[in-house]
Amino acid sequence: MSAAEAAGAPRRLASPAEVVAGLAGVYMAQSVIGGVTFQGLPAVLRQDGASLSEIGMLLVTVAPWSFKFLWSPWVESYRLPAGRPHRSRQVVLIGGVVVMAMMVGAGLAGPGALGLLMTLLTIAAFATATVDIACDGYAVETLSERHRGWGNAAQVAGAYAGTAIGGGLFLVLVDHLGWAFACFAMAAALAALCALFVLGRDGPRPPRAADAERPNLRAALRRREVRYGLLLVALYVVGQKWAMVLIGPYLVDAGLSLTWIGVINGFGGMGAGVLGALMGGGLVRRFGGGRVAIVSMGLQAAVTLGFAVSAAYGLHGAWIVAALALLNAVVMAVGFVALYARLMGYASLDQAGVDFTLFQCADAIASVAGWLGASAFGDALGYAWCFGLTGAVAVAATFVLAPAFRRADAAL
Repeated sequence: MSAAEAAGAPRRLASPAEVVAGLAGVYMAQSVIGGVTFQGLPAVLRQDGASLSEIGMLLVTVAPWSFKFLWSPWVESYRLPAGRPHRSRQVVLIGGVVVMAMMVGAGLAGPGALGLLMTLLTIAAFATATVDIACDGYAVETLSERHRGWGNAAQVAGAYAGTAIGGGLFLVLVDHLGWAFACFAMAAALAALCALFVLGRDGPRPPRAADAERPNLRAALRRREVRYGLLLVALYVVGQKWAMVLIGPYLVDAGLSLTWIGVINGFGGMGAGVLGALMGGGLVRRFGGGRVAIVSMGLQAAVTLGFAVSAAYGLHGAWIVAALALLNAVVMAVGFVALYARLMGYASLDQAGVDFTLFQCADAIASVAGWLGASAFGDALGYAWCFGLTGAVAVAATFVLAPAFRRADAAL
């Protein structure tokens, strides 16, 4: 305890900028693991002769992110003890230590022990998903409405930057310094990224009432604003994400070289995503999350229909399809910053981690369903029809979003 606290002086609270910086570090750390798992490790395994079916088994590690709502009430109950200080930092610290231990274990195991690696990375995914519950709940409670856009910008930008570290820098280190060193370096990076949050000061958080109901899923689903929030997520995923699975294959079939595709998906995608996230944070603060989300959906429809026109008329010039792909990344980042900034307002301060986790899991499940559908019909219908249909769905979603936002706001 400091001398000021011992003397009864009020403890200095973190500024919104400090809170956002701490959140950004944790979100980056979470995405480092995703980058290693879904971009770095597949490349290493393929280089070592692993089959595509073996590499595909890594998809099992995404399960904790789709179903983390199942244990979110227990995380929130621990994080928010009634009448006592919150334990957000303890959750992040414990989860971070587990993830770092898994990365050290992966470094010692080596890339040849695929079964052991999958076990370690699944445990790491479970830990990072648990940390995400606590981190999101803390963000909802701490950031005022005018700063929530920046909080979600930190989440989206952190995801892009963390993926670049785990999927890019990791491979460079493997290539030049070896697998073990690369894994140990990722563990050190995780410690550095989480330190600002774990060691930082609290923001202005309202205390949880001593008689508040224990966090649970039924309490979340009883609230109309949560149910409308789930509807908004579904509408947004249908309009914005269902075409994503087609873009990568379309770039290949349009004749772009692997170098071009690497630049677009790597440096270009990260830059566009971070730019979109920062733009989204500023626009949400100025115009509000709902308005920006609706406009972004309209722009997403235009970009998707642009892909349809490119496919239908054979407009496969490298600069044309690259511009569409990068514009898609910018618009998508702006849209999801805006959407989740608005969804923060629908989460109860008594169990923000549970409510917000439900929104994210609905996003993940709807995305996977759409990607499976687009993949199944892609060969039969062709790119022009698939992009055209998903673009039309985005147009319809644009018109449905405004009344859906109004109904959700009325339920508050």
